[in-house]
Amino acid sequence: MPDNFVPTAAEMLRFLPELILIVVGTLIMVLDPLTRHEDKNRLGILAILGLAGAAWGTFVAAQNGGPAFQGMLLVDGFATFFRYLVILVGALTVMASLSYLKRENAEAGEYYALTVFSVVGQCVMVTANELIMIFIGLEISSIATYILAGYLRDDKRNNESALKYFLLGSFATAFLLYGIAWIYGSTGTTNLAEIRRVLASGEGAPSQALLGLSAALMFVGFAFKVSAVPFQSWAPDVYQGAPAPVSGFMSAGPKAAAFAIFLRVYLAAFEPIAAKWQAVVIVSAIATMIVGNFAALLQGNIKRMLAYSSIAHAGYVMVAIAAHNEIGTAAVMFYMASYALMNVGAFAVIAHVARAGEKYVNTDDMAGLGVRQPVTAALLTIFLLSLIGVPLTGGFFGKFYIFKAALDANLIWPTIIGLLNSAVAAYYYLRVIVVMYFREPGESTADLPPLAPGVQAVLWGSALAILVLGIYPSVILDFAGRSANLVK
Repeated sequence: MPDNFVPTAAEMLRFLPELILIVVGTLIMVLDPLTRHEDKNRLGILAILGLAGAAWGTFVAAQNGGPAFQGMLLVDGFATFFRYLVILVGALTVMASLSYLKRENAEAGEYYALTVFSVVGQCVMVTANELIMIFIGLEISSIATYILAGYLRDDKRNNESALKYFLLGSFATAFLLYGIAWIYGSTGTTNLAEIRRVLASGEGAPSQALLGLSAALMFVGFAFKVSAVPFQSWAPDVYQGAPAPVSGFMSAGPKAAAFAIFLRVYLAAFEPIAAKWQAVVIVSAIATMIVGNFAALLQGNIKRMLAYSSIAHAGYVMVAIAAHNEIGTAAVMFYMASYALMNVGAFAVIAHVARAGEKYVNTDDMAGLGVRQPVTAALLTIFLLSLIGVPLTGGFFGKFYIFKAALDANLIWPTIIGLLNSAVAAYYYLRVIVVMYFREPGESTADLPPLAPGVQAVLWGSALAILVLGIYPSVILDFAGRSANLVK
């Protein structure tokens, strides 16, 4: 970028959502020491308003789409879709956290500011058209999330969660950065479109071995962020130890942004060498589905079970990436929207039932919820059925389009293995439903307080959206389909 570069008004509009969130996050940090402890939830409301403003900014940016800042960012339909998604996840997380933090006596503006800043990083990631911008966005999001994972400083589980996430995350990021450095040394650019042009033209293209090694190093970084095998070991411990709303946030927002850059890099920059990376993605996808689902069968802790479930779902999405076609890209977009809603909703219910100190987080602790709080149990049932992929839920169409994309790409075995794994997954999800409705109520659900207004809004909004996506999938799929070809 030249020294005398001055961004135009249109370029600033394309960066408007991030600008709004940066201002709001900074304002929350400034107001935090000036706000009484009993009024800290007002900072959460400010964060929600800021995220709503960022959603409006996303609409404005979409009306002025195109490259920004010398092509480092690209606002297109693909970026707009994921911007809306990560902003929505951030807003739902803050709403679910208001009562949680009050219950844990841990209200502080820094929690809401960190959530907002993490969303900033995710927005930068999904709009990045350049490897260095991808790295910067990834680090902004990751650093904020590392801190959120250990937010309850007096809780040893939180401390372990944050430390493990930070150490392993930093290690994976080093691989990603090393891969970026090698790609730059090989092609002379970090711009995704330019990398694709160099690889496609063959003029001065680097050796295939060097390209393969660079792509493999970057794959390590991406696979860690989406918790794909063999880089998934952090997820169960971190999800179990982190505050429940943060676990839901990590499983949805950062993962959606990571899959967005996964698509950008491998289906845009590395598209000319697709035959070389496709096999690696397929093998990892199959291993991820198998490890995630079979490990989830053995879990008694419901947060840990959902962590392994999250690993398995990453495997399904990777099958669509391996399909290497437009319907696969659209399927990833639709699936991530559905998955984000059902996972944030499920973790919100877990946070509610767990009570202070998260004492009740085992599957057996859900016993009698269908009797004590039938509405809460019904909403959790919708989320679990969607995770299984039952018809009339968003999860059904998400898996349907993923496997359709795989079949169109002649990926027969990954499709068969994916379908068999979906049958395996049904067992551990249905086990939770059976415990809720067919077990006698125990201590965990005795005197369970009513749902807080913020949690009610998250649960009802997520459940209704999942049902709408299951009945009218075209609400998102049409937009995703129009945007998918822009990834390339």
